[in-house]
Amino acid sequence: MTDTESDLLARIRVHGAVPRHIAIIMDGNGRWARERHMPRPFGHRSGMKAVRAVVEGCLEAGVEWLSLFAFSQENWQRPPHEVSALMSLLEEYIAREASDLAAQGVCVHVHGDLERLSPAAAAAVERVRQQTATGTRLGLNLFISYGGRSELVRAARLLAHDVQRGVLTPDAIDEHEFRNRLFTAGCPDPDLLIRTSGEQRLSNFLLWQVAYAELYISSVLWPDFDRAALYEAICDFQRRDRRFGKVST
Repeated sequence: MTDTESDLLARIRVHGAVPRHIAIIMDGNGRWARERHMPRPFGHRSGMKAVRAVVEGCLEAGVEWLSLFAFSQENWQRPPHEVSALMSLLEEYIAREASDLAAQGVCVHVHGDLERLSPAAAAAVERVRQQTATGTRLGLNLFISYGGRSELVRAARLLAHDVQRGVLTPDAIDEHEFRNRLFTAGCPDPDLLIRTSGEQRLSNFLLWQVAYAELYISSVLWPDFDRAALYEAICDFQRRDRRFGKVST
């Protein structure tokens, strides 16, 4: 850990109000590669080190949950060679990191339309789930082949099926019941949503869950996002006045 990272972490611990759940839209891999006159997959590969830095940073800071937007449903429309490279990187990341994640007490959850994954990628996902199932220090949500609107439609469909089967009445449908049909059921909503690369949009990520999340836009491209950048975002979060629609006392 660098001196800057140590100083920022000490500042975080003094203020105390660490977000329980941080969600990150990992953006800027392609631009990072283009600035270096390299193909886009080179940027995606370089972004793997940022994932490690953020996971370790969350563990050090005491964050309980980390959600990473790794691959959207819209990303399937990218050129086949880029999609193939991304799937290969997913397999490589799991093969390289699963043991360390388990050793550090990280429990990995993978959410999205996983039926679209290749057999090898699907097997890797199941392997990391099983290998990290007993982790209790940090819940790591990886969103792959995911779209926020599709998640909401899926939840509505599950509710409709329960009503049809007589398990639930229409009048019993409330926010609690809806939340329990989301991928993140049992997980607290994000307190802090970080987007890298300076873009200012949600990109169809966790549309229900981030209703009251604090937004933090970082100009840093994802491959360059390190512990210091994460800690700066947490320090900014600690300065926010979170009222949830109420008036400050």
